[in-house]
Amino acid sequence: MIYRRRRQRGSGPNGYFHFENLQHRHVSGFGSPDFIRLKDEFGTVWQGSAELQDDDTVRYRFRDSKGRTISGISDHFGIVLRDQNGNSWRGYVY
Repeated sequence: MIYRRRRQRGSGPNGYFHFENLQHRHVSGFGSPDFIRLKDEFGTVWQGSAELQDDDTVRYRFRDSKGRTISGISDHFGIVLRDQNGNSWRGYVY
C-alpha cells in the first residue's frame, strides 16, 4: 500500500528572510513555510514557499508576477538560491 506523507504546518523557517546576490541586489520580506512574500529594491513582489525535505534540508521556490523564478536549498551552513539567469543569492532567516 502506498502512503503519502502529510506536510506538517509550522515545520520550517518562520520570520524575516533576506537574500543578496554578488551585485549587492537584495530581496527581503516575511513569511511562514506555507507562504513567503519578498520584495526587491525595484518593488517587485516575489511569492513562494519553503518545503522541509527528508534529510533536514529546506527547499525554497519563489515566483514573481512576470513569471521569473528563484529556487534553492538550505542546510546547516545557510541558504543558497539560484535564479533563471544563473545568479546565486545567499541569505538567512531571522
